[in-house]
Amino acid sequence: MNRKSRIVIGIILSFIFVSCKDEKKEAPAGNAGRTGGNRPVQAEAFIVKTKALSENLEIPGTLLPFEVTEIRPEISGRVISLNIPEGSFVQKGTLLVKLFDSDLQAQLKKLQVQLEIAQKTAERQEALLKIEGISKQEVDLSQLQVSNLKADIELVKVDIGKTEIRAPYTGRIGLKSISNGAYITPATLITTISQVSQLKLEFSVPEKYSEAMHKGRKVNFNIAGSDSKFNASILATESNIEANTRTLKVRAVVQGNHNLLVPGAFAKVNLQLGKNDHSLIVPSQAVIPQARNKRVIVYKDGKADFAVVTTGIRDSSYVQVLDGVKEGDTVLTTALLAIRPDSKIKLTKVQ
Repeated sequence: MNRKSRIVIGIILSFIFVSCKDEKKEAPAGNAGRTGGNRPVQAEAFIVKTKALSENLEIPGTLLPFEVTEIRPEISGRVISLNIPEGSFVQKGTLLVKLFDSDLQAQLKKLQVQLEIAQKTAERQEALLKIEGISKQEVDLSQLQVSNLKADIELVKVDIGKTEIRAPYTGRIGLKSISNGAYITPATLITTISQVSQLKLEFSVPEKYSEAMHKGRKVNFNIAGSDSKFNASILATESNIEANTRTLKVRAVVQGNHNLLVPGAFAKVNLQLGKNDHSLIVPSQAVIPQARNKRVIVYKDGKADFAVVTTGIRDSSYVQVLDGVKEGDTVLTTALLAIRPDSKIKLTKVQ
């Protein structure tokens, strides 16, 4: 074999040696990749325990006067007297507006004179009847006329009463919309009166809480600009659930009279809708909602086990579990999307 052939063979052998060495270096990397697929998923966990739990709901509400009425006249007429102290309190029965009634007063006097004459005529005819100087029918007609005049007088008095517009109850008068001398009709809004000595609180709750909104239930609320808590008692609920919002309107009576509470003010209503002193709880993030149920991932012997659970009340951090896990079980709270059934788990933190 000549020298040139030996050089070529040496180069080929060197190339084969280098290639085999590279394959040996790459082999551990390939094995490492296959081992990485079986690496345990790192996750945090929570040990199921019992704790006092209550479900609190904060919803917006509005303060309203206990009663509010638009003051309008029953008849048309010209205002001859106006007594509307805007923004002030008035007592029940206070005369607010007086309409022109001179024509009715004149008609009343005319009827009263006619009644006096009719009564005297009826008395004379009754005397004549005793001596049989007149028939019983003529006496009856005279008495009928007296009765008709009395009825006409009462009718005119009712019409005169309609010219006097009085406060229906003790309350605060709003702003007036007419002036003295104005001609008003039953469609004219004169002013409003509100009974603000006691207030109502109105709010709406989601449909699922409607059964808990019974008459007499106590609620508390607060208003902007004050840290004080105020109490109210549910008076009534709407007869049906609002179809668009799926909420039930609730009306409560505010207890006590506070200067800070003004009709129309925004209120934050705090409702405690459920309380259990021995609730079996898990963190809210541990519950995985499904299309038909809810599940949690239980850590057992280093692996993941999916369990279907039934939940109850909840607060901002925890959920009550009614069925599916027991006290002392370890449920996972992180890496939930990366875990599959029977996945190997490595716990990094247990709460």
